[in-house]
Amino acid sequence: MVSTELLRRFPFFGFLSPLELREVAFITDEIHAEAGSSLFEMGEEARSLFFLIDGEIELHYIVIDEHEPQLRKDFLVGTVNPGEVVGISAIIPPHRLTATAYVLSNSHLLRIDAWALRELCKVDHDMAVGFDRAVLKATMERLQFTRIQLAAATAPL
Repeated sequence: MVSTELLRRFPFFGFLSPLELREVAFITDEIHAEAGSSLFEMGEEARSLFFLIDGEIELHYIVIDEHEPQLRKDFLVGTVNPGEVVGISAIIPPHRLTATAYVLSNSHLLRIDAWALRELCKVDHDMAVGFDRAVLKATMERLQFTRIQLAAATAPL
């Protein structure tokens, strides 16, 4: 469990009532991730929703040839900065991670239990709508970053 004050530092949670904030704080803990590790792997079940307090994380999309698995290509699709959410597949069905998160520097994060959060949202529809909207906003920001990366990669020299 973390303090509600810690959660209030993140604009993402601005839609929550004080009671809802306490409920989310109860299913949240603080973790540290070491530089050079991966926070999660593409294709895994999304068991947690993360918020970066301090550090740096990159999101990569990895394409693997289905006939020759040793053939793979890694694409940078986003950078997570302090204050931002990562692991949004925890909210979006089918709850499978769509990127791999590499920890670039020692990082401090909040980790929310995805199953418990989805259970809270089942009984509190206002909370569910709030999380859906906040995740949609984060998704659109990530999509914009990816578009910029694609434009830069394909621009004529």
